[in-house]
Amino acid sequence: MKAQCLPFTQIPHTTRLFTDFLSYSPSVRPFYPHSPHFSEWCKEQASALRYDPARREQVSAILERQNTKWGAGAQTLANIQRLRRGAAAVVTGQQVALFGGPMFSIYKALTAVKLAEEATAAGIDAVPVFWLATYDHDLAEVNHVSLPDSQGRLVTLVTDSHSVAGAPVSNVRLGEEILPVVEEAASLLGDSEVTTFLRESYRPGESLGTAFARLFTFLFSSWGVILLDASDAELHRVAEPVYRAAIERAEDLGNALLSRGHAIEKAGYDQQVKVTESSVLLFTLHDGARTAIHRRVDASDQSAHFIIGEKAGAEKLSSAELLARVAATPENFSPNVLLRPVVQDYLLPTLAYAGGAAETAYFAQAGAVYEILLGRVTPIVPRFSATLVEPKVQRWLKQYGITVPDAFHGPAVLRRKLASHTLPEGVQQAFDRAQQSIQESLAHLRGALEKLDPTLVGASETAGSKMNYQLDRLRQLATAAELRRSEVITRHAEGASNVLYPGGALQERGLAAIYFLARHGTELLRSVYDIMQTDCHDHQILEL
Repeated sequence: MKAQCLPFTQIPHTTRLFTDFLSYSPSVRPFYPHSPHFSEWCKEQASALRYDPARREQVSAILERQNTKWGAGAQTLANIQRLRRGAAAVVTGQQVALFGGPMFSIYKALTAVKLAEEATAAGIDAVPVFWLATYDHDLAEVNHVSLPDSQGRLVTLVTDSHSVAGAPVSNVRLGEEILPVVEEAASLLGDSEVTTFLRESYRPGESLGTAFARLFTFLFSSWGVILLDASDAELHRVAEPVYRAAIERAEDLGNALLSRGHAIEKAGYDQQVKVTESSVLLFTLHDGARTAIHRRVDASDQSAHFIIGEKAGAEKLSSAELLARVAATPENFSPNVLLRPVVQDYLLPTLAYAGGAAETAYFAQAGAVYEILLGRVTPIVPRFSATLVEPKVQRWLKQYGITVPDAFHGPAVLRRKLASHTLPEGVQQAFDRAQQSIQESLAHLRGALEKLDPTLVGASETAGSKMNYQLDRLRQLATAAELRRSEVITRHAEGASNVLYPGGALQERGLAAIYFLARHGTELLRSVYDIMQTDCHDHQILEL
C-alpha cells in the first residue's frame, strides 16, 4: 500500500472551522482547549482524569456483559479488565448503519486502537472503546448502505425493518425481510469471510444495534475494541445524574450555549447545532417516539416548566415532575448531540475522543456543556481519513493522466477531463501548436507595442485573453464531440466517480466498508493501521 497526503483545504465542502482546528489557528483556540496533536497533551490529560471507582466497576460489568453476548474475543475481554483496574479510554463512535455503515466507521475504530496503543506505550494505560449510538432515532440515516456492482454502478441496499416512527434505532428489530437484503449484498460481494460475518450478524431477531455490534465484534475482536451499546437500560441508570443536571441547570446550560454560539459566529464560523432559549439537552420517549423536551418560562411569574411533544398531544410538566420521571425511568431519556459526549465521558474515563469534521464542530459548542457539568473538556482528535484506490482505478488514472482530486468535481466534469486526454493525436497536437503559436505571437507583439506605445500593452493582454478563451472553448467542443463518440470514457468516468467520490461525497462516507473488506480481506485493516500516523491530519490517498 502506497500513501499520498492530500490536505483538507483541497477537499470540497470542508469547513473552515475544521481546517482551522487542524492547523490550531488562534481563532479556534477559545473553543478547543487542546490542540489536535495527541502527543502534546495526553500525559497532562491523563493526570487530570478523575473517575469514580464505583462507577468504573458498574460500567466495566455492563461492558463485560454486552461484549460477551456479542462473542467478544480474549483481547477485548482483557481490555475490559484493564479498564476495570484503572485504564483510561480512547473513545470513538458512530450511528449503527446497515451492514456496518461506510468506511469511516472502520477508520474510527482503527484510530481509537492506534491512539490507545500510543498512550500505553507512553506509560498511560488506555483501551479503545467504540460507542454505538443506538438511541438515535433517524432511521433513514442508518437503514441503507451503498456499494458498487461489477460494472462500477452504485447499488443502494435498504432494509424495510422499522418500528414506531421516530423510535430509537435500538427498537428496530430485524425480521425475515432482512434475509433477501443480506443475500443481495452477498451476491454483490461474493463469497468471503466478511460475507459469512454479514450472514451471522444480520439475521431475524437482532436489532440494527446488536447486528452492527456482532459484525464489529467479528472484525475487531482480535484488536481488543470494546463496544458499548448506549441504549442499555443499566447505562441509562448510571447516567441518571447527568440527565438530572441537564434539567436542574437547563437555564445555565442554555445561556452558556447561546453565548458560545455567538462567540463561534463572531469568530467567523457556523454553528453545527442551532440552540434557542427553549432548548433542553434531553430527549424522552413519548408514545414510543424519541421526543425533544423544551423549556418554557411563564411571563406572569417567571416560573419554568417543560414541554414534551407537540401541539394537542403535548405534556406540560414542572421541574419536579420531570425530575421524578428521570429518577423512576432513566432508560426513557437520552441526551441530544451536545450532551451526548458529556454523558459518554461521565460513563467512561475518556482520555480523548476520535472524530471527524462534524463531530469536531459539535465539540466547539459542547465545550460549554462540559465546563458546567463535568468541569473539564475532553479533547477531540481527528480520526484517520482516506480514499482507497484499487488497481483497476489506478490503471484508469494512469491511462487518462488524471488524479484522485479530479474526481471531486463530479462525473460530468470528470468525463470531459477524460475525453480531453483521449482526443485523436492529430487534433490534440493541432490544439497544442495553436496554443503555443498564440503565446509566442503575443509575446513578440507585446514587445513591439511596448516600444511603440506602452499604453497598448494592456489592450494586447486583453486581446490575448480573448484568443485563449476562444481556443479553450473550441477545445471543449472537440472534447464534447469525442465524449459523444466514446461510451468507454463515459463508463470509466462514472466508475471512477462512483468509487472515488460517490454521490458527491468522499469515498469514506459514501461506500460500505464491507465492499473493501470483502474484496481485500480483513488483512486490509492491518494494512491501513500500519500506514496510519496520528500526527498526520491530512486526507490520505491509499493505493491498494
